[in-house]
Order: sequence, then structure tokens, then C-alpha cells
Amino acid sequence: MTKYKHIVLLRFPPQTARETIAEIFEAIDELEEKIPGIIDITSGTYESPEGLNQGFTHAFVVTFSDVASRDQYLEHPAHEPVKNLIVDAIGGDLKNVLAFDFKLDDRFRY
Repeated sequence: MTKYKHIVLLRFPPQTARETIAEIFEAIDELEEKIPGIIDITSGTYESPEGLNQGFTHAFVVTFSDVASRDQYLEHPAHEPVKNLIVDAIGGDLKNVLAFDFKLDDRFRY
């Protein structure tokens, strides 16, 4: 089966407490144990000297075993509280979040 990646970039307001960010990423990490079809979750802060992050400060990547697992994740009850934590932390402004999903192929497809 073809695996899928779900990339999420977050732009937290500067006043966001470290504890709030830690709570969000701990909740994200816990999704791996709660939602079937998640292969792994990785996350981190922006670390490049290029400055091309457009203010996005944090990211996480979820790898799914297949498209059905990705689709189930989006509707899974364990996903909703995490999504709500994120939306609250970014002040409800969806321009502060970017989600991008793609299929892993053996080679790039146009």
C-alpha cells in the first residue's frame, strides 16, 4: 500500500506560553497510540538560517499506512481535541496553520 504524509506548519503568536506549545506537541505525540494506521509522528521547531519560514515556528509530520488511515485520522475523535488545542493557541486564525498531504511514491509524479 502507498503511504501518506500529513505535514502541518504552525505559526504561534509570540506571546504563546511554552507550556501551551508543550501541551499541544505532547497531545500530537499521543495520537500515534490512539489512532490506527499512524506509522510515526515527528515534530520540531524552525531551525533554518534561510529565514523562509514566513513566521511559521513549529511543524509536525504524520506518516500514515494508507489513504484510508489518513482519512480516518481526520475524523477520529482523538484528533478533535488536539485540533482544538491548536486552533485556540493560534487565536482561531487559520492563516497561522498550513496542512499539506501527499502520497509517497517510488518516484515523483507530476
